[in-house]
Formats: sequence, C-alpha cells, structure tokens
Amino acid sequence: MATASSIPKRHRKRLRSRIIVAFALFGTALTTLFAASAVLLRGYLEDTLIGETLGRELGSYAEAFYREQASGVPQEFAFSKIVGRIVGPNRFKEQPFEWQRLGNGVHRVSELTSGGIETYKLAVRKDAGVWFFLKYDITEEERGRELLLWLLGIAVVFFSFLALLLGVWSSSRVMAPVAELARRLESISRRGRHEPLAPHFADDEVGQLASALDDYAGQLSELVERDREFNSDVSHELRTPLAVIQTTTELVLGSPELTPKLRERIARIERAAKQSTELIGALLLLSRSERAGPQDGETSAVAQVAREVVEAHRSQLAGRPIQLKLNIDADPAVSAPGAVIAVVLSNLVGNAVKYTREGEICVRITESAVIVDDTGAGITEQEAATLFDRHVRGSSAGTTSGAGLGLAIVKRLCALYGWRAELEPRAGGGARASLHFDSVD
Repeated sequence: MATASSIPKRHRKRLRSRIIVAFALFGTALTTLFAASAVLLRGYLEDTLIGETLGRELGSYAEAFYREQASGVPQEFAFSKIVGRIVGPNRFKEQPFEWQRLGNGVHRVSELTSGGIETYKLAVRKDAGVWFFLKYDITEEERGRELLLWLLGIAVVFFSFLALLLGVWSSSRVMAPVAELARRLESISRRGRHEPLAPHFADDEVGQLASALDDYAGQLSELVERDREFNSDVSHELRTPLAVIQTTTELVLGSPELTPKLRERIARIERAAKQSTELIGALLLLSRSERAGPQDGETSAVAQVAREVVEAHRSQLAGRPIQLKLNIDADPAVSAPGAVIAVVLSNLVGNAVKYTREGEICVRITESAVIVDDTGAGITEQEAATLFDRHVRGSSAGTTSGAGLGLAIVKRLCALYGWRAELEPRAGGGARASLHFDSVD
C-alpha cells in the first residue's frame, strides 16, 4: 500500500520560488531575444544597404567606362552614396590573388595589414576581358558592432537582474494571502478548534480556497462527531450485555455442581467477555485519540496482564503440538490501563498462535519489553515493514481467517502511548514480535 512518503511529488519547489524563477527566466529570455533581434536586424540592414549601394555604384562605373571606350570622350564619375574606391578595370593578374577567386556579387573580405585587420565589402563584376572592383571599408562598422554587442550584453544582465527583483517583489505580494491562509490553518491546527477562514480573505482565488476549506472542515467535523457518538453508543450498548455475561459466569462458576469440563468452558466464556470489554475500551480510546492512564500515579503490572493473556490463548491451541511458555525476567510497571496492554499483547500472542502449526511459542518479559518468539512459517524482511498497515497480511497467512486489522490496532495504540511494536524474522525460523515500553515508570 502506498504511503504519503512513497508517492512522488510533482512540485518540489515552493510556489514563491517558482514565481521568482519564472520572472527571472522570462526577463532574461525577453531581453536576450531583443538583443539578438537588434544585432541580427542591424547586420541584415547593413549588409543589404551596403551591398545594394555597392552593386549600383559598380554598375554605374562600368557603364561610364564602356561609354568612354565607345565614344572616346572621357566620362566623369563620382561616388554618390558611399565612400570607397574603384579598382579597375585591369587584367586579373594585376589584382590581389584573393580577389581573383571571387565571383560576381558583393563579398565580405578580411585581410591583415600593417595597421591591423582590415575588413571591407568588395563588389565584383567580371566582364569579358574587363574586371571591375569596388571596395568599401567597414572596419569602423565592425568596431561599432562589437561595442553594440557589449552594450546589449550589459543590458541583458541588467534587465535580468531587474526581472529577478521584480519577481521577488511580485511573489511576496502574490503569496501574501496564501501565507496568511497557511498561518491561520496552522493556528487552527494548534488550537484544535476550527474557525471560519473565508471572512478574512477577499472574494478571489484564495478566498474561494478558504471557503472550500471551511466547507470541508465542516463536513469532517460532522463526520468525526458522528463517529464519536457512534463509538460511544456502541461501547455503551455492548458493555451492558458483556457485564451481564461476566456476572452470570462468575455466579455459575461459584456453583459446586459444575463438572470440571463444564467449568473450563464457562471460564473460557468469562475470559472472552473480559477480552471483549478490554477491546471495546481500547477502540474507544483510539476513536477519541485519548490516553487513559491509571489515576494518582497508579501503574499496570505487565507480568500480570501477560499471564492472563497467555492463559486466555492456551485454549486456542486445540490439541496442536505447541508449547506456550511465559518467561518473566522482570515485572515492569507501565502508566497505561491494563486493558490497553492486554489488547496489544493479545494481538501479538494471537498471531503467533494462529500461524504456528507445531513447535514452541515463548513470551518473555524484560525490564522494558515483551518479546514473543514462535516457530511458525515466519515472515520476510519486506513483509515486516508493512504488516502493521491496515488490511495487510503475510504470505504465510494462507487460507486462515482475518482482515489484517489486529496489528494495525497495535500500531495505533503504540502511537497513542509512545510505545514501539516490531516484527522481524527469526534466524532459526519463525517470527519475533516485540513490544517496547520506551518510557517505563
């Protein structure tokens, strides 16, 4: 059966942390996209405008050159849009080797000069026998682009930090009603008394949550109250006939006319009635989550309770080849009703009797614990960790009757009184059940 700790948690970070991270990521992503778009758009516009202008200027120069060749009249030409220089027309051998490999169009060229790396745009037009080159230096534009990248990087860092601060401020504002709701719930949990939450919040999502919690708390309160009333009524109604049974059996046992066999059977009825009364009392305590201990410093002797439990289970052996032993090494006194101790020990000893076919069951009492060893089918380490859960039975249970509730009751009673119950496999076969009184008077 899955427990709360074994269920994987979908959201492990706090809601406020997720809001802050979301703001920071959104701010960083937005400014980064803006910076990248600005750089790409600037580069695209520069390349497009410079390329178109270079191509147009180079075409104008080529046309002027051909008119001059055809008419013999010198043609004047000046750059109209950009500053650059025409190199040509000359034969290809008179041009730099890098230029000779370039085809028609506008190219980006970088070359190492005495003054450093020079970057320029080169427009190329290769006609039959005549090559035209137009060069435009873009070194300053490249430096401007590098400066722009630095400035945009600083802007991204600045706006990311600003988004982080905005996320911290916004999360505190957004989470304030939720934190207030959690504080009021914690206060209600400490007091153990529910007070309406919805009147303290606005009619928004948190207010709707508070209203839903109020409705749910009301339903739970009604359910708990009905459960307590039912348990009280059942306990009261069952105790009356059980008291009649016990009184009647005591009177019958006092008759000298009873045969030994009949006397034994009536004694079993008396013990069963007493055990039922103890169980009803323990279950009533569990339903109320109340600890009921002896008054005025009184204690319950564990050894005496263990004797009664062991004797009550001897009749269940039904002639099986089993020895049921009780070894009393100490007689601890515990501040708890004897009925509660009897219910816990009855479940532990009863399990040993139920699952042992032959051999020995030994109940041993120490200074701070009761240990029950048996030679039954035993349990595995994996089963030992889950057998105290409701409706869980061991693999050795087979077809034996039972709903898997006895050890669950033991677990709840131990939690109520601060005790500790354990199950573990024995090295020589069988199982060991132990009840530890962690705070023995």
